[in-house]
Amino acid sequence: MSHSTVPRSRTEADTTAKTPAASGGATGSGRKPPSGKLSLRIRLRRDRVLLLMTLPAVALVLLFNYVPILGNVVAFQDYDPYISDNGVVSMLNSPWVGLENFQRIFEDSAFWQAVQNTLVLFFLQLVLFFPIPILLALLINSVVRPRVRAIAQAVLYLPHFFSWVLVIAVFQQLLGGAGLLSTLLRDHGYDGLDIMTDPSTFKFLVTAQAVWKDAGWGIIVFLAALAAVSPDLYEAAAMDGAGRWRRMWHVTLPALRPVIALLLVLRVGDALTVGFEQILLQRDAVGPGAAEVLDTFVWWNGVRNQDFGYAAAAGLVKGVISIGLVLAANKVAHLMGEQGVYKK
Repeated sequence: MSHSTVPRSRTEADTTAKTPAASGGATGSGRKPPSGKLSLRIRLRRDRVLLLMTLPAVALVLLFNYVPILGNVVAFQDYDPYISDNGVVSMLNSPWVGLENFQRIFEDSAFWQAVQNTLVLFFLQLVLFFPIPILLALLINSVVRPRVRAIAQAVLYLPHFFSWVLVIAVFQQLLGGAGLLSTLLRDHGYDGLDIMTDPSTFKFLVTAQAVWKDAGWGIIVFLAALAAVSPDLYEAAAMDGAGRWRRMWHVTLPALRPVIALLLVLRVGDALTVGFEQILLQRDAVGPGAAEVLDTFVWWNGVRNQDFGYAAAAGLVKGVISIGLVLAANKVAHLMGEQGVYKK
């Protein structure tokens, strides 16, 4: 037997196996922190290409989302944009009024009317609009034929690309005073209806418009979550004797629960934003008493009345309340065992 085939002793083999690690530790190239995690310097060096790729996106977010936050100082001023052509110079030279704008807001009945209309619209859309994409996604997912499923999804998704001007024009032709519904009623001896100018039904009208336009967009998110569910779970449930409804309750809905929780948290955080363009286009038809929300209140006082400090204060109050709603809703999601927007 040659020398190369002679078995080495256990001590020699262990020494040989430990030699690379020992030499690496001596040079410091393979050393890791005691916790087993890479240091920040090593991670930055490893991911430097990915970090460079994200720099343009980060720069855009900082420029358009965070730099404008500095403009909230206008809420504490009697801001006059005509002092200078430079907005920064105008802010620096506008008189400081402290909390006077906020005091005016809390004493303004029109502001509280806008808050009330905003919250009513939010709860209506949360109850009537939020579940519809989930139900439609479950319905489309239950269709066996892929062609029928694709056609149904395309038809429901198409209105998302329509502008609000077109959406309101369609509803005007259907539900307006000279629309299709009123014409049919008058042709059969009944009084016509003008739902588009009725303040009592305006909130339901706005919700119906939002459902028709954006329900298809929400379907995509839930269908993507359903596509990640393993078919083995459905087969196992069917072998255990579960019918279609049982499989939907015990397999499909638990798979959708994390997505539902996340979207619900985001929806609560967006509670005070209920559609600026949609409502602004119909505000004059029903009057500010029924259609004024916080976004249109800010626009009307800031752009139309040129009271920029007062409008900025109203917008700042809205932003602070929205942040509180996001944090509260995310806490509820954590208590329910879901991740929410961020982990604990």
